Formats: sequence, C-alpha cells, structure tokens
Amino acid sequence: MISVSDLRAIAKARLDDAELLAQSNRAEGAQYLCGYSVELALKARICGVLNWSGFPENRKEFENLGSFRTHKLDVLLRLSGQEERIKADHLWAWSVIAEWVPEVRYKPIGKTDLIEVVIMLSAASTLMDVL
Repeated sequence: MISVSDLRAIAKARLDDAELLAQSNRAEGAQYLCGYSVELALKARICGVLNWSGFPENRKEFENLGSFRTHKLDVLLRLSGQEERIKADHLWAWSVIAEWVPEVRYKPIGKTDLIEVVIMLSAASTLMDVL
C-alpha cells in the first residue's frame, strides 16, 4: 500500500514538476503530469472516504478491488465522494481536467498548445487545493 501522506506528497510533486516543464516549454510532459497529479489526489481522497491508511499499488493489493484500479478521472471523482461538490463549486476546473487521459504521454512532441497547459495547471492546482 502507498500511504495517503505519500500519495498527497507525490501528487504535489508531480504538479510542481508539471509547472517546471511548462516553464521550460515542455508542454506534453506538463500536460501528462497535470492529470496524473489530480489522479493521485483523488486516490488520496478515496482513502479518506473509505478510511484506508493507503491505496493499493500492486496486483495482489488490488485483488477484489478492480473498480479502484483505474486512471479514469471521472470514475475516481465519483469514488472520492466529491463529485457533486466539485461539479457544483469548481466545474470550470473539473471540465478542463476531465479531458485528460493517461495516453497523452504518447502525444508527439510539439502537438500540445502551451496555453492549454497553463490553463490545465491552474485547474489542477485549484482541484488539488479542494481535494
């Protein structure tokens, strides 16, 4: 299991990494890490809802917990118990982040608009603050 405190620390570090990549004009990496940071924050929130000390991190720990082994942000938001609040109070940020899929890591270099990434960074930061 990966502890909740480690999940939160990694989520924050990945968002910081995304900001540094964006500042270096490395939009694709920044875009990927933005979504990944929110994914980790949602998983930490799920642990709180379920009173878990940590989140499963390998096949054995995920046994019988298949619903939680996902990168789909909409599924994770629902499992976090925060869907109604996030969509009511932070819809703009959620709408930006909800478009993310982990497959963006395969996006060819130069195909991501840095302006979109800056907006995504703001949305991710907002969501991380309220999760």
